[in-house]
Amino acid sequence: MGEVVKDEYQTDYVAGQDNINPFGLDLHAPVFPITAILVVVFVVGTLIFPEGAKELLDGTKTAIINNFDWFFILSANIFVVFSIALIFMPVGKIRLGGQDAKPEFTRLSWFAMLFAAGMGIGLMFWAVAEPVAYYTGHWDMSPLNVTPETPEARSLAMGSTMYHWGLHPWAVYAVVALSLAFFAYNKGMPLTIRSAFFPLLRDRVWGWPGHIIDVLAVVATIFGLATSLGFGAQQAASGFDYLFGISSGLNVQMAIIAGVTFVALISVLRGLDGGVKVLSNFNMIVAAVLLLFVIFAGPTMAILETVWLTSSSYVANFVPLSNPFGRDDEGWMHAWTVFYWAWWISWSPFVGMFIARVSRGRTVREFITAVLIIPTVITVFWMSGFGGSALDQMQNGVGTLASEGLGEVPLAMFQMFENLPLTGIISFVGIILVLVFFVTSSDSGSLVIDSITAGGKTDAPTAQRVFWVVMESAIAAALIFGGGADALGAIQATAISAGLPFTAILLVMCWGLFKGLSHERKLLLAEGKL
Repeated sequence: MGEVVKDEYQTDYVAGQDNINPFGLDLHAPVFPITAILVVVFVVGTLIFPEGAKELLDGTKTAIINNFDWFFILSANIFVVFSIALIFMPVGKIRLGGQDAKPEFTRLSWFAMLFAAGMGIGLMFWAVAEPVAYYTGHWDMSPLNVTPETPEARSLAMGSTMYHWGLHPWAVYAVVALSLAFFAYNKGMPLTIRSAFFPLLRDRVWGWPGHIIDVLAVVATIFGLATSLGFGAQQAASGFDYLFGISSGLNVQMAIIAGVTFVALISVLRGLDGGVKVLSNFNMIVAAVLLLFVIFAGPTMAILETVWLTSSSYVANFVPLSNPFGRDDEGWMHAWTVFYWAWWISWSPFVGMFIARVSRGRTVREFITAVLIIPTVITVFWMSGFGGSALDQMQNGVGTLASEGLGEVPLAMFQMFENLPLTGIISFVGIILVLVFFVTSSDSGSLVIDSITAGGKTDAPTAQRVFWVVMESAIAAALIFGGGADALGAIQATAISAGLPFTAILLVMCWGLFKGLSHERKLLLAEGKL
């Protein structure tokens, strides 16, 4: 007979038991109204007082970066170490949903959904612009103060880009996703952020401490989403301008947001299987075809060499770039690394919960390996293909990027395309990819926010998701309008502001997850199931 171990993580709380049901809706009483009011006030206030909103956002961003840069960077390092450790720890054998649980989706569909939700628009927006910015010392900043436009600058440009898109963001997502999936599927708790804090707060988590956690999660999620949607609108508008001569001004960006919102609403009505899954699979196929085209129609050997250059530079500079103290390139670190870590963290409730929704039946080891390692490897090839092509053009004096440098950031990818065959076709495909990534992000985000604001229920009325789709787009539109000429800065400011409080929540979540997994392993060993 094995040792009898009591399951301490049992609760009588049922998802949605505190909900109210006005007009046939299913709303968690404190969380939905508080977050809805905050979002509406922000949108209305930004539209009425755009200059004041911009000044407030810029001031907040500056204060956070100057005082908490070390906190963001050290926290992100902790998430990487913690996630990698889980792969090798004995708890890696625990299966999400119980030891007999079976995966709901094929591995290919699973990879497609988590990758489309996790990176999508960002990869399209920054894959060319970021390496070029680092290589040329754009904005008078370069990583580790390397001399611009030298072989060392090319190497560090690719390594630093990969640093921002590799293990760190996916470790952030993995912590949130695994916490949510474990406590929901293995312990029967509501699929909300607060459930991950049960080992620390016990039943108090269903009261105001939990309400605050969920409100912060929704605020971080919706502003993190708005950041990406704002990028997507700017890049799609620039693409239309480049390809068809349509102005990329404010009106066009607003029209793009409205159009994509309409398509996202249709996707919402079709549900997870008929909406996000179909679009994600479509996007991954088109993205793979576009990447292969760029590799084989472009400077193939230079790109393949860049794959090695990117990987080796990423590894070689991992520690220097992860150190927040005594940096000579503090301006670059603040403008890029701190922004990225805040952006990933503000996205983490959304991406984490979405990954949790589609990951039942995977073991902890399989889950972490897939979420952490596989996207990082894919991103090496993506960045090497797009960024490597752009840098090769610059070094050989070919095209607009070489002659004019990095002008409009949203236009960089299309300027790289102009030196490849079938420029018009691949530029149009690029625009479609941006728009569909836009749709999947909006749809997936509304699914997650609706679950949190419905007390963890996953079958709340569709009208609630419709509300959040509209609100996400409204925030993106308000940021573009309020930011004016510096819309990019306003978008970045919201990500940094939303990411700070949620970073502390994620650190505590790591401890709660470790306690939960360790206890589950004792239970399974005692029952002879592990």
